[in-house]
Order: sequence, then C-alpha cells, then structure tokens
Amino acid sequence: MTSIIFLGTPKFAVPILKALSENNYEIKAVVTQPDKKVGRKQKVTETPVKILAKKLNLPVFQPEHLGKSAELAALIKMHADLIITAAYGQFLPSKFLQSAKIAAVNVHGSLLPKYRGGAPIQYALINGDKQTGVTIMEMVKQMDAGDIYSQKTIDIQKEDNAGTLFEKLSLLGRDLLIQTLPQIIADPQKKTAQDQNKVVFSPNISKKQEQIKLNMTATEANNLIRGLNPDPGAYLLIAGKRFKIWQAEVAGDTTAFPAGVVVDNKKRFAISFANHTVLNLLEVQPSGKKKMVIKSFLNGQGKNFSKGDKIVSS
Repeated sequence: MTSIIFLGTPKFAVPILKALSENNYEIKAVVTQPDKKVGRKQKVTETPVKILAKKLNLPVFQPEHLGKSAELAALIKMHADLIITAAYGQFLPSKFLQSAKIAAVNVHGSLLPKYRGGAPIQYALINGDKQTGVTIMEMVKQMDAGDIYSQKTIDIQKEDNAGTLFEKLSLLGRDLLIQTLPQIIADPQKKTAQDQNKVVFSPNISKKQEQIKLNMTATEANNLIRGLNPDPGAYLLIAGKRFKIWQAEVAGDTTAFPAGVVVDNKKRFAISFANHTVLNLLEVQPSGKKKMVIKSFLNGQGKNFSKGDKIVSS
C-alpha cells in the first residue's frame, strides 16, 4: 500500500483527503494549520481538514511553522512514499520534500504557470478569465515552480464567484489527482517543465485590493466582487464608510453620469462606473448591518439616495 503524508487546511482540501482515504492509500499523517479564533466571540475553530482527519481517525499535526517545529523530524522519519499538499498555506522545507520516497505532489487551483501563489482562483475571476483549471505538480522549493504531471481545464461561468469556483476546482483536483497518482507512482519522472516565459503570479489579496475603485468599469468592478465573494468581500466607500457588495450584475444600459453616481434607485440600485458603464447592485451590506438583498436596502437606507447623487468616493 502506498503511504502518504497529506498537508491541507481549507475546504478546498477536504474532498482530496477524503478521496485518498477511500482509494486505499495509507495516510500516515495529516498536517494542517493551527486552530484559530474566529468571529466576534473569538471561538477556537478547527480547520476543515482537521475535522475530517479526526473523523477518519488519522494522526493530525498542527505546527505553527513546520520548518521550525519539532514535528518536522517526526514527519521526515515516516519516510512516506508520497507527500501530497492541497492549499496547506505554508512553505515546506526542502529536506521534508526530499524525504518522500517517490515524489512530493501539489494540487494547485490554476493552469500553471499562470497564477503561481496563494490566490489563483480569486485572480482568475478578478481578471475576467473565461477558463481556469487544476494542475497536479511536483513540489519544489520555489513557489509553485515544479514540473507538471497533469492538468485539466474548466470554463468559468458568469455566475461563478470564488466560493463556487473553489468547490468546482476542489472536486476537479480530487478526480485528477486520483487519476494521476498511479502514473506518478509508476514513473515519477514522467512530467513536463513549466514555461518560464508564461509565469503569472497571484499573491494573497491585500486590504487595498478589497476596495472597488471608480476608475474601474462595471465589468471590472463586478469581477472584483465575484473574486472576493465569500471572503473577504469587496466594498465601495459611501459617505466614508465601507459598503460591501456581495453580488452585482453589469447593466445593459450606459449613462452620461460620471463614475460614482446613483443612476437608478427605484426598481434597481444602479451605480455609474468608468466609461459610462453601469452596475446593478443585487446583494449589499452597509457598514454595521447584515447582508441584504437590494429590495430590502431600497426599502430602508436606500431611500436616503436619489438619482444623480454622487455617493461613492475613491
């Protein structure tokens, strides 16, 4: 039986770990990020991968920093055939990667070499890509730079956001990994180098990137909203306060108004953007309030706005 050390943290990694267990691989250990305090009540919350690992009665390791931890030596001594990672969230030491008898493998949520880094799914949406996919790749010291074992492509639908795309790519990655592992085990050298001329990076989303800017077109604003839903969410600055937009659509009409103006607040709540484009807001969250559909907003705070009002600041 092929032995595995699995490293992963969020929901993206859960179906992958589950499939490895169901396909009769020996999972020697599961490594995931430490439990974190979440929400206003700061409740200590286990990672989705840890929750599944406990259900499967698998040993769980949660080092703060794997490279500096006492757990690292124990993991290396396991001499697993494969090390498999899926959205773990930490760099892995070279001596750990080299301890795998066959290969160290990563399930990455993009078509490498496009979107190396921590936010490939978000950037595919933010940049308005029509397609994305998953890559099964060799793990090396340099971030997401290893050779490629296999890839699979899917179309991005106009209704997709980061949440739905994470789920789709998680399942796609699960299936592709299970399909590819026998090939890797049989011939770990059967792989393809990445084209260094086509490398695109996707670093973690910064706080500054969460703001919807008035120099964006309605399409660009909508892409940002989709890319940051469900976390952390994109926002407009209205009256100096964060006004989160969870769902929107690009309107079919244009406007003569400059960017940041209320185009309509009767049957819809529409805001003007660059190049005379218009965005219809569908689900919003005013500062200090809960998420609400636009009809509820228009029946409440929305009554304070009128067509032609400049309400958005840069």
